Amino acid sequence: MSTILFTAWGYEVSILEFIAAITSFIGVGLGVTAKRITWPWWALSSALYAIFFYQADLFASAALQIVFIAAAIWGWFGWGPKGAVPSSLSTKHRAMWAAGLVLLFIALTPLLQNMGAAATWSDALIFLGSFFAQAIMVYEKYEAWPLWFAIDLLATIQYAVLGYWFTAVLYAAFTVIALIGWKRWYESHRSAH
Repeated sequence: MSTILFTAWGYEVSILEFIAAITSFIGVGLGVTAKRITWPWWALSSALYAIFFYQADLFASAALQIVFIAAAIWGWFGWGPKGAVPSSLSTKHRAMWAAGLVLLFIALTPLLQNMGAAATWSDALIFLGSFFAQAIMVYEKYEAWPLWFAIDLLATIQYAVLGYWFTAVLYAAFTVIALIGWKRWYESHRSAH
């Protein structure tokens, strides 16, 4: 699957990366609409990106895809047939999620460094932030979207710095989609109250 599909501005886009990006874009786009069909697309794109990131020595990003596959299964069964009904986290739960993110980041960064990962602190933050964002998205909390915004912005920078331009452009699009998702889910939550 490392066959090159095309070259853009000197960057070779493999068939694997291209298909992973397209399926991921579809899944995230459907997530904004809070439709349940988002989850099979997340699972497919995550399986493809797990291979891609592993080949790029981005071990935390590769492992994250396994988390995404599990979350896709969880989300499929957790959301009702009509999709998500956005709500909000309590202040206590926001504090607990933030504390967990910080503590796990402190533990994961040196582990990635010892493994010889291509990126350490940024990949650790992307892994953990995405894990938390995905979990609270499965729980239908609109706070998933501002977290996705921050993580997608960081991922855009990381993949651009590492020279994975096609994936960097995808994550730049995710950053914009996260703003749209944040607005839609927040408005849906507010209109229900």
